[in-house]
Amino acid sequence: MKQTVAVIGAGSSGLAAARHFRDHGFETHVFERENDLGGNWNYGTPCSHVYRSTHTISSKPGTEFPDFSMPCDYPDYPHHTQILAYLCAYAKHFKLLEHIHFSTGIAQLEPVHENDARTQWHVTFDNGDKKRFDLIVIANGHNWAPKWPEYPGKFSGQMLHSAEYRRPDIFTDHRVLVVGGGNSGCDIAVEAAQFADCTWYSTRRGYWYMPKYLLGRPTDQAGEQLLALGLPLWFRRLAATAMHRLLVGRPEKTRLPRPDHRFFETHPVINTLLPYYIGQGDILLKPDITWFDGNKVHFTDQSAIEVDLIVFATGYLIRFPFIDERHLNWHDGRPQLYLHIFHPVYDSLFAAGLIQPDSGQFGLVHWQMLVAARFAAAVRDGRDSADTFRRQKAGPHPDLSNGIRYQASTRHHLEVEHWHYRRLLQNCVRQFPD
Repeated sequence: MKQTVAVIGAGSSGLAAARHFRDHGFETHVFERENDLGGNWNYGTPCSHVYRSTHTISSKPGTEFPDFSMPCDYPDYPHHTQILAYLCAYAKHFKLLEHIHFSTGIAQLEPVHENDARTQWHVTFDNGDKKRFDLIVIANGHNWAPKWPEYPGKFSGQMLHSAEYRRPDIFTDHRVLVVGGGNSGCDIAVEAAQFADCTWYSTRRGYWYMPKYLLGRPTDQAGEQLLALGLPLWFRRLAATAMHRLLVGRPEKTRLPRPDHRFFETHPVINTLLPYYIGQGDILLKPDITWFDGNKVHFTDQSAIEVDLIVFATGYLIRFPFIDERHLNWHDGRPQLYLHIFHPVYDSLFAAGLIQPDSGQFGLVHWQMLVAARFAAAVRDGRDSADTFRRQKAGPHPDLSNGIRYQASTRHHLEVEHWHYRRLLQNCVRQFPD
């Protein structure tokens, strides 16, 4: 009788998990709260936080699954509708649709025997039904619980998180402040500049803003070439700094705040239009907020502005409400899992896509779930390779940054340097030969 696997979520990570566990002989069930697949890429569903104009930040080769290419007619940076179509094609190609239970939410996961490596899991569904599974893959994503900053005072205007933002026409005839230095904050500030009466953009620090193209090629492809050549970090940092100086310019000329850190020490921000709109005065820069007073916002430079609408593009909290934190080895605000996948004790619990890479994610999750499925199969079949890896995942965690010292921020709790991380995963795959 086949062992059963419950995959939580039918987004990109859940689909990859279902594909690999199914391929390795497990009876696989995917439970999706929504009535369709795609997760965050399915615009308009309650779980989706993409806005109408969302395109990928990573280019097509860095976004797609390594063994399932995107269509040739897709642009360099596909639109969210194209990504959803691609995920649907992936599910169809690997015959996953018959394994997905739509409109089926998970209320609770509990081990049958706590701290037992090979324990099964009780799954309680939103409708109260219960079922037991041999293995669990948590793949419901980590960008769904909005992180709201707290400031003294009270703001009398409208506030929303970027998770709620969909269309730029909400900015019409408004004075808008966008808060947050990531990719979403940049995109939303640029859209607000085209509709709002006035747009301000507030960040706590300066960042390295790179254009989407370097010398006619997608920026991430240029970076991939440097990594493929095996060039050291100091050289890649020097090359990136020089290219930034050439294509974007010195901070004092662009008016952008000077970064307080070196290249790669924060999550990459890719946006061609932000410097353009700042340069022509359509976006006005502000430092961090200090306090609110009615519709007036005060900043650390002692300035103040009157605002109608604030959009907080301030990221997300890591939350898994259906499982107790102790079952995820939770410490310092995040699950402490080997390679962000494997529990140090449980051999039957895995996480998929619990990373924040400096690249596209689909390809990395492919390798994550391939090694997870091979380990699970080795445990099932009683192979020596399972014992070896069991000791490995219970030991010290490897460096996933490839020597980069990320800035201390919740934004970097799950950060990985994609090239090094992919090689680590591929090395793990080789520990479980077919």
